[in-house]
Amino acid sequence: MAAHAPSSPLLPWPRPAPLLLLLALLAASYLALTRLPAAAPLSALPPVPPRAPRGEPTSSSCAGFYAGAGPARAVSASVEEFGAVGDGVTSNTAAFRRAVAELDERAARGGGGRGARLEVPPGRWLTGSFNLTSRFTLFLHHGAVILGSQDPEEWPLIAPLPSYGRGRERLGPRHISLIHGEGLNDVVVTGNNGTIDGQGEMWWELWWNRTLNHTRGHLVELANSTNILISNITLRNSPFWTVHPVYSSNVVMKDLTILAPLNAPNTDGIDPDSSSEVCIEDCYIESGDDLVAVKSGWDQYGISVNKPSTNIVIQRVSGTTPTCSGVGFGSEMSGGISNVLVRDLHVWNSAQAVRLKTDVGRGGYITNITITNVTMEMVKVPVRFSRGADDHSDDNYDRTALPRISNVLISDIVGVDLQRAPMLEAVAGAVYEGICFRNVSLRGIRRQGRWHCESVYGEAHGVFPAPCEEFRKNGSSSWCGFS
Repeated sequence: MAAHAPSSPLLPWPRPAPLLLLLALLAASYLALTRLPAAAPLSALPPVPPRAPRGEPTSSSCAGFYAGAGPARAVSASVEEFGAVGDGVTSNTAAFRRAVAELDERAARGGGGRGARLEVPPGRWLTGSFNLTSRFTLFLHHGAVILGSQDPEEWPLIAPLPSYGRGRERLGPRHISLIHGEGLNDVVVTGNNGTIDGQGEMWWELWWNRTLNHTRGHLVELANSTNILISNITLRNSPFWTVHPVYSSNVVMKDLTILAPLNAPNTDGIDPDSSSEVCIEDCYIESGDDLVAVKSGWDQYGISVNKPSTNIVIQRVSGTTPTCSGVGFGSEMSGGISNVLVRDLHVWNSAQAVRLKTDVGRGGYITNITITNVTMEMVKVPVRFSRGADDHSDDNYDRTALPRISNVLISDIVGVDLQRAPMLEAVAGAVYEGICFRNVSLRGIRRQGRWHCESVYGEAHGVFPAPCEEFRKNGSSSWCGFS
Protein backbone atom coordinates (compact mmCIF):
# COMPACT_ATOMS: atom_id res chain seq x y z
CA MET A 1 0.00 0.00 0.00
CA ALA A 2 1.38 3.42 -0.95
CA ALA A 3 2.28 5.68 1.94
CA HIS A 4 0.07 8.71 2.46
CA ALA A 5 -0.84 11.20 5.12
CA PRO A 6 -3.01 9.84 7.91
CA SER A 7 -6.67 10.81 7.91
CA SER A 8 -7.64 13.73 10.07
CA PRO A 9 -9.22 12.97 13.44
CA LEU A 10 -12.93 13.42 13.74
CA LEU A 11 -13.36 16.99 14.95
CA PRO A 12 -16.42 19.17 15.16
CA TRP A 13 -16.89 21.45 12.15
CA PRO A 14 -17.80 25.08 12.88
CA ARG A 15 -21.33 25.72 11.76
CA PRO A 16 -22.17 29.41 11.43
CA ALA A 17 -25.83 30.00 10.78
CA PRO A 18 -26.07 30.18 6.98
CA LEU A 19 -29.26 32.23 6.94
CA LEU A 20 -27.80 34.88 9.23
CA LEU A 21 -24.61 34.99 7.19
CA LEU A 22 -26.54 35.33 3.96
CA LEU A 23 -28.67 38.14 5.32
CA ALA A 24 -25.62 39.97 6.64
CA LEU A 25 -23.70 39.74 3.38
CA LEU A 26 -26.59 40.74 1.18
CA ALA A 27 -27.84 43.46 3.47
CA ALA A 28 -24.40 45.01 3.80
CA SER A 29 -23.91 44.77 0.07
CA TYR A 30 -27.08 45.83 -1.62
CA LEU A 31 -30.41 45.29 0.11
CA ALA A 32 -30.55 48.34 2.39
CA LEU A 33 -33.69 49.77 0.84
CA THR A 34 -34.26 52.27 3.61
CA ARG A 35 -31.33 54.34 2.35
CA LEU A 36 -32.89 54.90 -1.05
CA PRO A 37 -35.23 57.69 -2.10
CA ALA A 38 -38.79 56.81 -2.99
CA ALA A 39 -38.10 57.23 -6.69
CA ALA A 40 -35.34 54.61 -6.70
CA PRO A 41 -35.88 51.26 -8.40
CA LEU A 42 -36.97 48.43 -6.14
CA SER A 43 -34.11 46.75 -4.30
CA ALA A 44 -31.52 49.14 -5.72
CA LEU A 45 -28.04 48.55 -4.57
CA PRO A 46 -25.91 50.75 -2.28
CA PRO A 47 -22.14 50.31 -2.16
CA VAL A 48 -20.13 47.45 -0.71
CA PRO A 49 -17.65 48.26 2.08
CA PRO A 50 -14.07 48.67 0.78
CA ARG A 51 -11.84 45.61 0.62
CA ALA A 52 -8.86 45.08 2.89
CA PRO A 53 -5.47 46.38 1.68
CA ARG A 54 -3.32 43.95 -0.28
CA GLY A 55 -1.49 41.49 1.92
CA GLU A 56 -3.92 41.79 4.80
CA PRO A 57 -6.33 38.97 5.58
CA THR A 58 -10.00 39.54 5.00
CA SER A 59 -12.66 38.43 7.42
CA SER A 60 -15.34 38.50 4.74
CA SER A 61 -16.28 34.97 3.81
CA CYS A 62 -19.47 33.36 2.60
CA ALA A 63 -18.26 29.85 3.45
CA GLY A 64 -20.87 29.62 6.19
CA PHE A 65 -23.43 28.84 3.51
CA TYR A 66 -22.22 25.27 3.94
CA ALA A 67 -23.68 23.88 7.17
CA GLY A 68 -22.65 20.24 6.93
CA ALA A 69 -20.47 18.19 9.25
CA GLY A 70 -17.21 19.11 7.49
CA PRO A 71 -14.46 16.99 5.90
CA ALA A 72 -13.86 14.66 8.88
CA ARG A 73 -16.19 11.64 9.15
CA ALA A 74 -16.81 8.68 11.45
CA VAL A 75 -15.65 6.07 8.93
CA SER A 76 -12.61 6.39 6.67
CA ALA A 77 -10.66 4.22 4.24
CA SER A 78 -8.24 4.51 1.33
CA VAL A 79 -9.42 3.70 -2.18
CA GLU A 80 -6.56 1.16 -2.24
CA GLU A 81 -8.50 -0.96 0.23
CA PHE A 82 -11.04 -1.55 -2.54
CA GLY A 83 -8.51 -2.68 -5.12
CA ALA A 84 -7.53 0.61 -6.76
CA VAL A 85 -4.08 0.91 -8.33
CA GLY A 86 -2.53 4.36 -8.75
CA ASP A 87 -0.35 3.68 -11.79
CA GLY A 88 -2.23 5.94 -14.25
CA VAL A 89 -3.02 2.94 -16.47
CA THR A 90 -5.24 0.52 -14.53
CA SER A 91 -8.95 1.34 -14.66
CA ASN A 92 -10.24 1.98 -11.15
CA THR A 93 -13.86 2.67 -12.05
CA ALA A 94 -15.17 -0.40 -10.24
CA ALA A 95 -12.94 0.31 -7.24
CA PHE A 96 -14.21 3.87 -6.79
CA ARG A 97 -17.83 2.80 -7.17
CA ARG A 98 -17.36 -0.08 -4.73
CA ALA A 99 -15.57 2.19 -2.24
CA VAL A 100 -18.40 4.72 -2.13
CA ALA A 101 -21.04 2.02 -1.72
CA GLU A 102 -19.21 0.04 0.98
CA LEU A 103 -18.18 3.10 2.98
CA ASP A 104 -21.77 4.29 2.91
CA GLU A 105 -22.86 0.92 4.31
CA ARG A 106 -20.19 1.02 7.04
CA ALA A 107 -21.26 4.51 8.07
CA ALA A 108 -24.89 3.43 8.19
CA ARG A 109 -24.00 0.50 10.47
CA GLY A 110 -21.69 2.26 12.90
CA GLY A 111 -21.14 5.88 12.01
CA GLY A 112 -23.87 7.43 14.11
CA GLY A 113 -25.06 9.44 11.12
CA ARG A 114 -21.67 11.15 10.77
CA GLY A 115 -20.88 9.74 7.36
CA ALA A 116 -17.83 8.37 5.57
CA ARG A 117 -14.63 9.61 4.01
CA LEU A 118 -12.80 8.13 1.02
CA GLU A 119 -9.06 8.85 1.01
CA VAL A 120 -7.23 9.12 -2.31
CA PRO A 121 -3.47 8.80 -1.61
CA PRO A 122 -0.64 10.04 -3.85
CA GLY A 123 -0.72 8.37 -7.24
CA ARG A 124 -2.48 8.61 -10.61
CA TRP A 125 -5.91 7.03 -10.33
CA LEU A 126 -7.60 6.41 -13.68
CA THR A 127 -11.38 6.08 -13.45
CA GLY A 128 -14.66 6.48 -15.22
CA SER A 129 -17.62 8.26 -13.71
CA PHE A 130 -18.69 7.48 -10.16
CA ASN A 131 -21.46 8.76 -7.90
CA LEU A 132 -21.04 10.21 -4.44
CA THR A 133 -23.47 9.74 -1.58
CA SER A 134 -24.79 11.82 1.33
CA ARG A 135 -22.68 12.67 4.39
CA PHE A 136 -19.60 11.83 2.36
CA THR A 137 -16.12 13.30 1.90
CA LEU A 138 -13.85 12.63 -1.06
CA PHE A 139 -10.36 13.64 0.15
CA LEU A 140 -7.43 13.96 -2.27
CA HIS A 141 -4.02 14.00 -0.60
CA HIS A 142 -1.14 16.03 -1.97
CA GLY A 143 0.15 14.21 -5.04
CA ALA A 144 -3.14 12.42 -5.69
CA VAL A 145 -4.48 12.78 -9.24
CA ILE A 146 -7.84 11.38 -10.31
CA LEU A 147 -7.72 10.91 -14.10
CA GLY A 148 -10.83 10.78 -16.26
CA SER A 149 -11.14 7.67 -18.40
CA GLN A 150 -10.50 7.96 -22.13
CA ASP A 151 -13.27 5.44 -22.82
CA PRO A 152 -16.58 7.27 -23.50
CA GLU A 153 -18.44 4.15 -22.33
CA GLU A 154 -17.15 4.91 -18.82
CA TRP A 155 -19.05 8.23 -18.93
CA PRO A 156 -22.56 6.75 -19.21
CA LEU A 157 -25.51 8.61 -20.70
CA ILE A 158 -28.10 10.16 -18.39
CA ALA A 159 -31.31 12.10 -18.96
CA PRO A 160 -31.07 15.78 -19.90
CA LEU A 161 -31.78 18.37 -17.23
CA PRO A 162 -35.50 19.32 -17.19
CA SER A 163 -34.66 23.03 -17.42
CA TYR A 164 -32.72 22.41 -20.65
CA GLY A 165 -35.05 19.88 -22.29
CA ARG A 166 -32.16 18.18 -24.10
CA GLY A 167 -28.41 17.92 -23.93
CA ARG A 168 -26.86 21.37 -24.08
CA GLU A 169 -24.87 20.51 -27.22
CA ARG A 170 -26.79 17.66 -28.80
CA LEU A 171 -30.37 16.41 -28.76
CA GLY A 172 -31.24 13.60 -26.38
CA PRO A 173 -29.32 12.39 -23.32
CA ARG A 174 -25.96 13.67 -22.10
CA HIS A 175 -22.83 12.12 -20.69
CA ILE A 176 -22.68 12.02 -16.89
CA SER A 177 -20.00 14.02 -15.08
CA LEU A 178 -16.81 12.31 -13.90
CA ILE A 179 -17.77 12.93 -10.26
CA HIS A 180 -21.52 13.05 -9.85
CA GLY A 181 -24.24 13.27 -7.23
CA GLU A 182 -28.03 13.47 -7.26
CA GLY A 183 -30.37 14.26 -4.36
CA LEU A 184 -27.62 14.38 -1.74
CA ASN A 185 -27.04 16.21 1.53
CA ASP A 186 -23.67 17.15 3.04
CA VAL A 187 -21.08 16.34 0.38
CA VAL A 188 -17.44 17.45 0.59
CA VAL A 189 -14.81 17.22 -2.14
CA THR A 190 -11.54 18.55 -0.74
CA GLY A 191 -7.92 17.70 -0.02
CA ASN A 192 -4.35 18.91 0.32
CA ASN A 193 -4.32 20.33 -3.19
CA GLY A 194 -4.87 17.01 -4.91
CA THR A 195 -6.02 17.12 -8.54
CA ILE A 196 -9.00 15.96 -10.57
CA ASP A 197 -7.98 15.85 -14.24
CA GLY A 198 -10.74 15.15 -16.75
CA GLN A 199 -8.25 14.54 -19.60
CA GLY A 200 -10.71 16.40 -21.77
CA GLU A 201 -8.74 16.59 -25.01
CA MET A 202 -10.50 13.52 -26.36
CA TRP A 203 -13.85 15.28 -25.90
CA TRP A 204 -12.61 18.58 -27.31
CA GLU A 205 -11.44 16.77 -30.44
CA LEU A 206 -14.91 15.27 -30.88
CA TRP A 207 -16.36 18.77 -30.63
CA TRP A 208 -13.84 20.34 -33.03
CA ASN A 209 -14.26 17.48 -35.53
CA ARG A 210 -18.07 17.62 -35.28
CA THR A 211 -18.20 13.94 -34.40
CA LEU A 212 -19.69 14.40 -30.92
CA ASN A 213 -22.84 12.29 -30.57
CA HIS A 214 -23.99 13.43 -27.12
CA THR A 215 -23.34 16.42 -24.90
CA ARG A 216 -20.01 16.21 -23.07
CA GLY A 217 -19.93 15.50 -19.34
CA HIS A 218 -18.87 17.99 -16.69
CA LEU A 219 -15.97 17.32 -14.36
CA VAL A 220 -18.08 17.66 -11.18
CA GLU A 221 -21.88 17.95 -11.11
CA LEU A 222 -24.13 17.82 -8.06
CA ALA A 223 -27.86 18.08 -8.72
CA ASN A 224 -30.83 18.53 -6.37
CA SER A 225 -28.43 18.56 -3.44
CA THR A 226 -27.76 20.70 -0.40
CA ASN A 227 -24.79 21.51 1.82
CA ILE A 228 -21.96 21.06 -0.68
CA LEU A 229 -18.34 22.04 -0.02
CA ILE A 230 -15.69 21.86 -2.76
CA SER A 231 -12.34 23.27 -1.68
CA ASN A 232 -8.54 23.06 -1.68
CA ILE A 233 -8.10 21.06 -4.87
CA THR A 234 -7.06 21.63 -8.47
CA LEU A 235 -9.51 20.79 -11.24
CA ARG A 236 -8.20 20.66 -14.78
CA ASN A 237 -9.01 19.67 -18.36
CA SER A 238 -12.75 19.24 -17.96
CA PRO A 239 -14.51 17.89 -21.05
CA PHE A 240 -17.22 20.57 -20.65
CA TRP A 241 -18.18 22.91 -17.76
CA THR A 242 -15.87 22.19 -14.83
CA VAL A 243 -18.01 22.54 -11.67
CA HIS A 244 -21.79 22.53 -12.14
CA PRO A 245 -24.07 22.71 -9.09
CA VAL A 246 -27.63 22.58 -10.42
CA TYR A 247 -30.98 22.71 -8.55
CA SER A 248 -28.89 22.85 -5.37
CA SER A 249 -28.57 25.07 -2.30
CA ASN A 250 -25.99 25.96 0.34
CA VAL A 251 -23.07 25.38 -1.98
CA VAL A 252 -19.53 26.59 -1.19
CA MET A 253 -16.68 26.47 -3.70
CA LYS A 254 -13.51 28.01 -2.33
CA ASP A 255 -9.74 27.89 -2.65
CA LEU A 256 -9.92 26.16 -6.02
CA THR A 257 -7.50 26.24 -8.92
CA ILE A 258 -9.28 25.49 -12.20
CA LEU A 259 -7.23 25.09 -15.37
CA ALA A 260 -7.92 24.29 -19.02
CA PRO A 261 -6.15 25.24 -22.25
CA LEU A 262 -7.36 28.66 -23.31
CA ASN A 263 -8.71 27.23 -26.57
CA ALA A 264 -10.54 24.29 -24.93
CA PRO A 265 -14.22 24.70 -25.91
CA ASN A 266 -16.86 25.47 -23.27
CA THR A 267 -14.60 24.68 -20.33
CA ASP A 268 -16.33 27.14 -17.98
CA GLY A 269 -14.82 27.24 -14.51
CA ILE A 270 -17.82 27.33 -12.15
CA ASP A 271 -21.46 27.47 -13.32
CA PRO A 272 -24.08 27.72 -10.56
CA ASP A 273 -27.34 26.82 -12.28
CA SER A 274 -30.84 27.22 -10.78
CA SER A 275 -29.17 27.19 -7.38
CA SER A 276 -29.36 29.34 -4.25
CA GLU A 277 -27.16 30.32 -1.31
CA VAL A 278 -24.01 29.84 -3.36
CA CYS A 279 -20.54 30.99 -2.29
CA ILE A 280 -17.62 31.19 -4.74
CA GLU A 281 -14.48 32.69 -3.23
CA ASP A 282 -10.69 32.73 -3.46
CA CYS A 283 -10.45 30.88 -6.77
CA TYR A 284 -7.95 31.10 -9.63
CA ILE A 285 -9.32 30.08 -13.04
CA GLU A 286 -7.90 29.78 -16.57
CA SER A 287 -10.35 28.45 -19.13
CA GLY A 288 -11.63 28.47 -22.68
CA ASP A 289 -14.95 30.00 -21.60
CA ASP A 290 -16.39 32.03 -18.69
CA LEU A 291 -14.49 31.84 -15.42
CA VAL A 292 -17.85 31.91 -13.62
CA ALA A 293 -21.26 31.84 -15.32
CA VAL A 294 -24.55 32.11 -13.44
CA LYS A 295 -27.34 30.21 -15.22
CA SER A 296 -30.96 29.11 -14.68
CA GLY A 297 -32.26 27.10 -17.61
CA TRP A 298 -32.83 27.40 -21.33
CA ASP A 299 -35.81 28.98 -23.10
CA GLN A 300 -39.25 27.38 -22.59
CA TYR A 301 -37.80 24.55 -20.49
CA GLY A 302 -36.18 26.92 -18.03
CA ILE A 303 -39.33 29.05 -17.92
CA SER A 304 -41.45 25.96 -17.16
CA VAL A 305 -39.15 24.58 -14.43
CA ASN A 306 -38.92 28.09 -12.96
CA LYS A 307 -35.97 27.53 -10.62
CA PRO A 308 -33.98 30.76 -10.28
CA SER A 309 -30.39 31.25 -9.28
CA THR A 310 -30.47 33.56 -6.27
CA ASN A 311 -28.48 34.71 -3.25
CA ILE A 312 -25.03 34.20 -4.73
CA VAL A 313 -21.70 35.69 -3.61
CA ILE A 314 -18.71 35.64 -5.99
CA GLN A 315 -15.60 37.21 -4.47
CA ARG A 316 -11.85 37.24 -4.86
CA VAL A 317 -11.84 35.38 -8.16
CA SER A 318 -9.01 35.97 -10.64
CA GLY A 319 -8.06 34.55 -13.98
CA THR A 320 -8.01 34.77 -17.74
CA THR A 321 -10.20 33.67 -20.65
CA PRO A 322 -9.43 34.98 -24.15
CA THR A 323 -12.87 34.21 -25.58
CA CYS A 324 -15.34 34.94 -22.78
CA SER A 325 -15.85 36.77 -19.48
CA GLY A 326 -14.60 36.83 -15.93
CA VAL A 327 -18.16 36.64 -14.65
CA GLY A 328 -21.08 36.01 -17.00
CA PHE A 329 -24.82 36.02 -16.43
CA GLY A 330 -26.66 33.70 -18.84
CA SER A 331 -27.19 33.26 -21.57
CA GLU A 332 -29.29 30.41 -20.16
CA MET A 333 -31.20 32.50 -17.57
CA SER A 334 -34.84 31.60 -18.24
CA GLY A 335 -35.60 30.70 -14.62
CA GLY A 336 -34.30 34.07 -13.45
CA ILE A 337 -31.18 35.37 -11.70
CA SER A 338 -31.36 37.64 -8.66
CA ASN A 339 -29.45 38.90 -5.62
CA VAL A 340 -25.91 38.36 -6.82
CA LEU A 341 -22.85 40.08 -5.37
CA VAL A 342 -19.61 40.08 -7.38
CA ARG A 343 -16.64 41.79 -5.76
CA ASP A 344 -12.85 41.79 -5.88
CA LEU A 345 -12.68 40.35 -9.39
CA HIS A 346 -9.37 40.49 -11.29
CA VAL A 347 -9.33 39.61 -14.98
CA TRP A 348 -6.61 39.91 -17.62
CA ASN A 349 -6.04 38.88 -21.26
CA SER A 350 -9.76 38.25 -21.62
CA ALA A 351 -12.64 39.07 -23.93
CA GLN A 352 -14.78 40.71 -21.23
CA ALA A 353 -14.54 41.27 -17.51
CA VAL A 354 -18.32 41.16 -16.96
CA ARG A 355 -21.05 40.17 -19.40
CA LEU A 356 -24.84 39.91 -19.25
CA LYS A 357 -26.02 37.57 -22.02
CA THR A 358 -29.69 37.18 -22.94
CA ASP A 359 -31.81 36.49 -26.00
CA VAL A 360 -35.29 36.49 -27.46
CA GLY A 361 -37.14 33.45 -26.10
CA ARG A 362 -35.25 33.37 -22.83
CA GLY A 363 -37.83 35.19 -20.72
CA GLY A 364 -36.68 35.31 -17.13
CA TYR A 365 -34.93 38.19 -15.44
CA ILE A 366 -31.57 39.41 -14.17
CA THR A 367 -32.13 41.70 -11.20
CA ASN A 368 -30.51 43.03 -8.03
CA ILE A 369 -26.94 42.59 -9.15
CA THR A 370 -23.95 44.33 -7.53
CA ILE A 371 -20.56 44.22 -9.26
CA THR A 372 -17.84 46.13 -7.43
CA ASN A 373 -14.07 46.36 -7.03
CA VAL A 374 -13.09 44.98 -10.43
CA THR A 375 -9.61 45.36 -11.90
CA MET A 376 -8.66 44.37 -15.42
CA GLU A 377 -5.78 44.57 -17.86
CA MET A 378 -5.64 43.73 -21.57
CA VAL A 379 -9.37 43.07 -21.84
CA LYS A 380 -11.23 43.58 -25.12
CA VAL A 381 -14.52 44.90 -23.68
CA PRO A 382 -14.68 45.75 -19.97
CA VAL A 383 -18.45 45.48 -19.53
CA ARG A 384 -20.82 44.04 -22.09
CA PHE A 385 -24.58 43.53 -22.34
CA SER A 386 -25.10 41.32 -25.37
CA ARG A 387 -27.87 39.82 -27.43
CA GLY A 388 -27.86 36.09 -28.11
CA ALA A 389 -26.72 34.43 -31.30
CA ASP A 390 -29.98 32.59 -32.08
CA ASP A 391 -28.98 29.86 -29.65
CA HIS A 392 -32.13 27.94 -28.72
CA SER A 393 -33.02 24.52 -27.40
CA ASP A 394 -35.38 23.89 -30.32
CA ASP A 395 -37.76 25.75 -32.62
CA ASN A 396 -40.60 25.71 -30.07
CA TYR A 397 -39.28 28.59 -27.98
CA ASP A 398 -41.65 31.49 -27.31
CA ARG A 399 -40.70 34.44 -29.52
CA THR A 400 -42.57 36.77 -27.19
CA ALA A 401 -40.66 35.68 -24.06
CA LEU A 402 -38.29 38.56 -23.42
CA PRO A 403 -35.82 38.96 -20.55
CA ARG A 404 -36.06 41.78 -18.02
CA ILE A 405 -32.84 43.38 -16.76
CA SER A 406 -33.10 45.67 -13.73
CA ASN A 407 -31.26 47.09 -10.74
CA VAL A 408 -27.68 46.47 -11.80
CA LEU A 409 -24.97 48.45 -9.97
CA ILE A 410 -21.47 48.42 -11.46
CA SER A 411 -19.02 50.41 -9.34
CA ASP A 412 -15.35 50.87 -8.49
CA ILE A 413 -14.02 49.53 -11.79
CA VAL A 414 -10.45 50.09 -12.97
CA GLY A 415 -9.19 48.94 -16.37
CA VAL A 416 -6.04 49.59 -18.40
CA ASP A 417 -4.88 48.57 -21.86
CA LEU A 418 -8.35 47.87 -23.21
CA GLN A 419 -9.61 47.59 -26.77
CA ARG A 420 -13.04 49.20 -26.37
CA ALA A 421 -15.26 51.14 -24.02
CA PRO A 422 -18.35 49.32 -22.65
CA MET A 423 -20.80 47.83 -25.16
CA LEU A 424 -24.41 47.72 -23.97
CA GLU A 425 -26.83 46.19 -26.48
CA ALA A 426 -30.41 45.33 -25.59
CA VAL A 427 -32.54 42.46 -26.81
CA ALA A 428 -35.14 44.16 -29.00
CA GLY A 429 -38.27 44.92 -26.98
CA ALA A 430 -36.79 43.83 -23.64
CA VAL A 431 -36.82 46.10 -20.58
CA TYR A 432 -33.54 47.39 -19.16
CA GLU A 433 -33.95 49.69 -16.16
CA GLY A 434 -32.07 50.79 -13.08
CA ILE A 435 -28.62 50.31 -14.63
CA CYS A 436 -25.97 52.27 -12.71
CA PHE A 437 -22.27 52.87 -13.35
CA ARG A 438 -20.35 54.61 -10.57
CA ASN A 439 -16.66 55.35 -10.11
CA VAL A 440 -15.39 53.72 -13.30
CA SER A 441 -11.95 54.45 -14.77
CA LEU A 442 -11.08 52.83 -18.10
CA ARG A 443 -7.70 53.97 -19.47
CA GLY A 444 -5.54 53.13 -22.43
CA ILE A 445 -8.41 52.24 -24.78
CA ARG A 446 -6.75 51.44 -28.09
CA ARG A 447 -9.55 51.00 -30.63
CA GLN A 448 -12.93 52.47 -29.70
CA GLY A 449 -13.02 54.94 -26.83
CA ARG A 450 -16.71 55.79 -27.15
CA TRP A 451 -19.35 53.76 -25.34
CA HIS A 452 -21.72 51.83 -27.57
CA CYS A 453 -25.32 51.74 -26.27
CA GLU A 454 -28.44 50.41 -27.98
CA SER A 455 -31.74 50.72 -26.07
CA VAL A 456 -30.06 50.37 -22.67
CA TYR A 457 -30.66 53.30 -20.32
CA GLY A 458 -29.41 54.23 -16.89
CA GLU A 459 -27.12 56.57 -15.01
CA ALA A 460 -23.39 57.09 -14.70
CA HIS A 461 -21.46 59.03 -12.03
CA GLY A 462 -17.69 59.51 -11.93
CA VAL A 463 -17.11 57.58 -15.15
CA PHE A 464 -14.25 57.86 -17.66
CA PRO A 465 -14.45 57.93 -20.61
CA ALA A 466 -17.73 59.80 -20.74
CA PRO A 467 -20.69 57.44 -21.15
CA CYS A 468 -23.14 57.37 -24.02
CA GLU A 469 -26.10 59.73 -24.09
CA GLU A 470 -28.39 57.06 -22.65
CA PHE A 471 -26.47 57.31 -19.34
CA ARG A 472 -26.12 61.09 -19.00
CA LYS A 473 -29.53 62.08 -17.61
CA ASN A 474 -28.65 61.89 -13.95
CA GLY A 475 -30.95 63.22 -11.24
CA SER A 476 -29.52 65.13 -8.28
CA SER A 477 -31.18 62.76 -5.78
CA SER A 478 -30.49 59.62 -7.77
CA TRP A 479 -30.07 56.27 -6.01
CA CYS A 480 -27.15 55.67 -8.36
CA GLY A 481 -25.22 58.68 -7.09
CA PHE A 482 -24.88 57.52 -3.49
CA SER A 483 -21.32 57.59 -2.25
